Amino acid sequence: MAAGPKKAITAEALSFKGYPRDRAGRRLRFIRDYLVIPKGVGAGKPVKLRDFQQEIVRGAFAPGVLQALVSCPRGQGKTGLAAMLALAEMFVGPASAEVLVVASDQRQAMLTYKIAKRMVELNPALSERIQVFSDRLYLPENDASLIPLPAEPGALHGYDPSLLIVDELHVVTEAVWEAVTSAAGKRPESLTLAISTPAADKESIMWRLVQHGRAGEDPQFYFKEYAAPEGCDVMDRDAWRIANPALACKDPFLTEAGIEAVMKTLREPAARQLRLGQWVTGVNSWLPFGLFESRADPQKIVPDKQRVTLGFDGSASGDSTALIACTVEEKPHLFVIGLWENPGDPNWRVPRQEVTDHVDMAFSQFDVVELNADPWGWRSELEQWQKKHGEKRVLEYNTAHRVRMAPATDRLYQLLTTEGITHDGDSRLTRHFSNCVAIQSTMGAVVSKDKKHSPRKIDAAVAAIAAADRAVWHSTKTKKKRAYAF
Repeated sequence: MAAGPKKAITAEALSFKGYPRDRAGRRLRFIRDYLVIPKGVGAGKPVKLRDFQQEIVRGAFAPGVLQALVSCPRGQGKTGLAAMLALAEMFVGPASAEVLVVASDQRQAMLTYKIAKRMVELNPALSERIQVFSDRLYLPENDASLIPLPAEPGALHGYDPSLLIVDELHVVTEAVWEAVTSAAGKRPESLTLAISTPAADKESIMWRLVQHGRAGEDPQFYFKEYAAPEGCDVMDRDAWRIANPALACKDPFLTEAGIEAVMKTLREPAARQLRLGQWVTGVNSWLPFGLFESRADPQKIVPDKQRVTLGFDGSASGDSTALIACTVEEKPHLFVIGLWENPGDPNWRVPRQEVTDHVDMAFSQFDVVELNADPWGWRSELEQWQKKHGEKRVLEYNTAHRVRMAPATDRLYQLLTTEGITHDGDSRLTRHFSNCVAIQSTMGAVVSKDKKHSPRKIDAAVAAIAAADRAVWHSTKTKKKRAYAF
C-alpha cells in the first residue's frame, strides 16, 4: 500500500455465500469474520462486538430505518464502531456502496478513516483487495469507497451515499444536517447514522433529533440513548454503569478507576454531559450544575427600610435590562426589583420610564446604600437618578472593566459555594445565571455569554454580581467611631 499510483487488484472477490440476507446480520458477520482491533484494549485480536454494540447495529440497520441516532457518553468506542460499519458497508453493502464519514472538520473525519485503514492493513484478505489513498479507501471489485469529509454543506454536494456516518452530531449545524439528509436520501435504503455525546445546550439540531427519537413515533428513525438518571450524583457508580455500556457490559473496555480519575478533574456540567450522557444547561457554565438553584430562599421576606445595594445592567433593545437588589447583612440575599426582556419583537424597546419608576420605588421602599449602574446606553437616566437620589448613592459601575468585575465575580462565586448568600428563586434570575460562561482573564474569571449575539441573556446575573459586590463591602466596612472631648 505504498503511495503513488495503485497497482491493479488481482485477488479474487471475497465470497459471502451463506451470509445472512438482512442488513444487520450481514454487517455483524463481516465484522466478526474479517476485522481486527487496531489499538487499545485487545489490540491485534479479532473484533468481538459487545452486546450493546450489536444492539446498535441491529437497530440502525433494521428494515425500513433510514436515520439513526445514538446518544452516549465518551469512551464507548463510537469512532471504532463507525470505522467497522464503514468497511462492512464497502464489502457486504449494495453495489457501488459509497460511505461518507462526516465530522466537525477534516482532521476529525480522518480519525475514523485512519482506524478503518489500519483495520485493512491488519487483515491480508482486505489489504490485497482495497486500494488505500491519502483521502479515501476504494474497493475495485465492488466499486465501493469510503470518504472522510468535514461538516460543511458545500463538501457534501455531488455524493450518493449508501451509508453516511456523522461523528459527533453535537457540533453539526442545521445547515449541515440539511445537506447531510438531502445527500443521503437518494438511495431507497440509504442510512444516515449519527453517533454523538449530547450537545452543550439544547439550541442544537441534535436536541431536536433527540426529542424526535424519544417520541418513538417514527418507524424510519432509530434512537438509542445511554444516559445516567436525572439528578444522580456524579460520583454514583451505579449511574456510571447505566450511562456507560462499555463499563457495564461483559468484558468491559472502560474501568471505574478511569472514570473516577476523569470525574475528579472535570467541572460538573461537563462531567454530566461527557461522561454521564446527560443533557445539562450550560456545559461551559460559570457555576456548577444546580448550585444557584440550591441557594434559593423564596420564603425570605425583605422588610421595608432594609439596607440594600442595587445593581443595574441595561440595554436598548436586543439584550435585557435588569435591576437587582442585595441586602446588606451578614448573609446577603439577592432579589429581583425589575427585569425587562425582549419578547422576540424586532421593534421592541426597553420601557425606560418604567425602569426609572422601579428605581424610584426601590429608593422609596428600601434604605438604598448604593445603586451601581453600568452607564452604557443609560448615561442620561443615570444623571437623572443622581440628581434625584444623590451622586454619592448612584454610582457608575463599568461591568466591562475586568479589574473590577473579576474580583466581584470571584466573590459571588465563593459566597454561593460556601452557602454565604441566598436569593429569591426568581426563575428569570436563575436562567440568567445558568447562561453565564466563565471567561478567564489575567485578573481572574469574568462571566460572559456563550457566544456573541446569543439569545441566552445574562444581564440579571451581571447586575447581581455588582449588587452583591457592594453589599459585601458595606457589610464588612467598619464605621469610624466619633471621639468626644469633655
